[in-house]
Amino acid sequence: MRVRGLWVRFGSVEAVRGIDIVAYAGRATALLGRNGAGKSTTMRVLGGVIPPTAGEVLVDGVEVRSDPLTVKRATGYCPDVGGLVPRATPWEHLQLAARLRRMEGWETRAQDLLERFELGDAAHRVTGGFSHGMGRRLSVVLAAFHQPGVLLLDEPFDGVDPLGVEATQQVIDDAKARGAAVLVSTHLRDLAMEACEDALVLRGGSTVASMDADALVGEAGARAYRALLD
Repeated sequence: MRVRGLWVRFGSVEAVRGIDIVAYAGRATALLGRNGAGKSTTMRVLGGVIPPTAGEVLVDGVEVRSDPLTVKRATGYCPDVGGLVPRATPWEHLQLAARLRRMEGWETRAQDLLERFELGDAAHRVTGGFSHGMGRRLSVVLAAFHQPGVLLLDEPFDGVDPLGVEATQQVIDDAKARGAAVLVSTHLRDLAMEACEDALVLRGGSTVASMDADALVGEAGARAYRALLD
């Protein structure tokens, strides 16, 4: 996945201002920054949800502006908010996803993912009654379900309990092991550093640093990160 000079404008507001991203197969990249830094807008462009204003965006070798449908097929996207049908159950969400992607023999994988994320007992409950953390966990399940070549997780750890965090980390590890490129957008630096090899820090819609994730680990990493955000 490669992004060059990405700009996104909403009217007079520049949400993303000329950022570059390279996410490699078999590795995870953390997209870090405060709220409003441009992380979620960038993820929506990569997922084919909104078009870029300018720049080149290649996802699995496909230009997102010219062929957003192919990009959506190649990616698994966990949005930062929404994405679930309140009157549908987790099993119905997975069933629909399997039909749209023409997946065969999907039931075993669906059950495994629901159990891994402790959603097995809630598989036939409508999601409108879910807590925020349960909704986050189901969104990760849906993103990873079809084993995409590009996995986009926007704030997957937000409001999630330790078991959900562990399951999400395992999904990321599984994706990397089969050669997928993973991008994790989050404001939770510590969790991102456990999952990712590379890090990109955004501030005000622009890139302020691109580095190995090891540079942001521990107390020294926390100081370096705070300095980048100030």
